[in-house]
Amino acid sequence: MNLPEGTEIKVAILDLYEGVANQGMRCIREIIEEWGDIHSYKVIYKEFEVRLKMEIPSTDYDIYISSGGPGSPIESTGTEWEKKYFNWLESIENWNNQVSNFPKKHALFICHSFQLAAKYYQIGNVCKRKSTAFGVFPIHMLEEGKHELAFEGLNDPFYGVDSRDYQVIEPNHNKIREMRGSILAIEKHRPHVPFERAIMALRFNQYFLGTQFHPEADPIGMGMYLQREDKKQTVIENHGEEKWKNMVEHLQDREKIIWTHNHVLPNFLNHAVGELVDAIQ
Repeated sequence: MNLPEGTEIKVAILDLYEGVANQGMRCIREIIEEWGDIHSYKVIYKEFEVRLKMEIPSTDYDIYISSGGPGSPIESTGTEWEKKYFNWLESIENWNNQVSNFPKKHALFICHSFQLAAKYYQIGNVCKRKSTAFGVFPIHMLEEGKHELAFEGLNDPFYGVDSRDYQVIEPNHNKIREMRGSILAIEKHRPHVPFERAIMALRFNQYFLGTQFHPEADPIGMGMYLQREDKKQTVIENHGEEKWKNMVEHLQDREKIIWTHNHVLPNFLNHAVGELVDAIQ
């Protein structure tokens, strides 16, 4: 992928953290900056505070990344910020559907954003989990996931950071096929537990990708998160101290989340910037 020297790549980051302290935004920024440096791209990114300030990007950006965030993707129904968010989503989809518009706009929806997009498109049941999912877990690819460009270089299963009280289950396969989408990955199969496995990654269409895990997470941020007394106690209360210790150990294994951190989001950006290369050539 070769862009003419001086070509700007404009990235919009939609911040759904509602002012809550987090490591996700730092990780997204660092990945974008490092990716730009590696390829000698002139990357300009801007952040939009969606929930507190109701800031929404225009269609002038090349790439969109929508973050995770706290709270319920169900209870926000009808709020002003969610209406604006869905209007933005529709505007990007409409842009991509216009044959004369090129290059197309790629968007990545992470965790809370993925759940909102799933609700918007009605591709599955967005509901509360029986218990909080928090930690480093194996994620299993389906056949379509093995051909997903954003997953190039990953093992099956690969490991991702999971931090959520909600989930997307019971996929509407007819709706997904109608959108020309595909389910890419699901959570670990647990035959002894009578619950349907959640969708962990889904391609909504050619240009929209969603992950219910956090592909941006790194060992530093996750380690800081796990060492917070409230999070440590949450894990111990729900899963036991041995589980907490195992999670900390996972962070030291480069075959775990650092591998996911180094591949998924950079791969997504590589694929998205290919549209710009094609447009210029």
